[in-house]
Amino acid sequence: MLLAIDAGNTNVVFALVDRGEIRARWRIATDPRRTGDEYAVWINQLLGLEGLAMADVTAVIISTVVPRALHNLEVLAGKYFGVTPLIAGQPPVEWHINVDVPTPQQLGADRAVNAIAAHAAYEGDLIIIDFGTATTFDHIDYSGAYKGGIIAPGINLSLDALVSAAAKLPRIAIAAPAGKSVIGRTTEDQMLIGVFWGYVAMIEGLVERMRKEIGRPARVVSTGGLAALFDEKTDLFDIIVPDLTINGLAILYERSLKTGMTKP
Repeated sequence: MLLAIDAGNTNVVFALVDRGEIRARWRIATDPRRTGDEYAVWINQLLGLEGLAMADVTAVIISTVVPRALHNLEVLAGKYFGVTPLIAGQPPVEWHINVDVPTPQQLGADRAVNAIAAHAAYEGDLIIIDFGTATTFDHIDYSGAYKGGIIAPGINLSLDALVSAAAKLPRIAIAAPAGKSVIGRTTEDQMLIGVFWGYVAMIEGLVERMRKEIGRPARVVSTGGLAALFDEKTDLFDIIVPDLTINGLAILYERSLKTGMTKP
């Protein structure tokens, strides 16, 4: 069974993939100081809740945008699962897609993996929106080539910046406004309207500009924890795939098996 690990700036997602199907997934806050031993205690308990054991994991693949977190995840794989993990974007797990930008080495592993998963599942030009610590927009053309994209502050980062810079503003939770009015009657309502509807206007406006520049029909594939929240208030998304990154990691692992660079 494959353990796919997606280490992002805010959370690390662990998913068990069995013959292409995600059997279980778990999430823990990203902390580069967390040791391989600490990960092992945590995941051993979660495996037990699923009726599984550490020995059921026979392969590990890791995607990370947090370089300092990688070493301890490698220790986890080697010490507790007895395998050498595959690292997305490092030999033998190359992208095998055309990263058509001036500095392809700067493309984040999560965005490359998302591109691979989306192109494998859907035809034509795609715009991938990933709602994470940052919100990223990526254009994948009909051939599967990565053509570039946009990086914007995530909605929680935007709210944190607003609250930290304005002493009298309270901290509020991100949610869809209850009513249709965009004229708030209280401070909290005004903040929520500004942050939420402002963010919806941003993503709709950026996608419209991207489509005009692409010049061909492009479906919007969204992923990340807040995709479902925004989907309630906009018809922008054609497809929502919560596990897009994990799906991409599973595809990369299977491709490495087919090329003979990895043993099952």
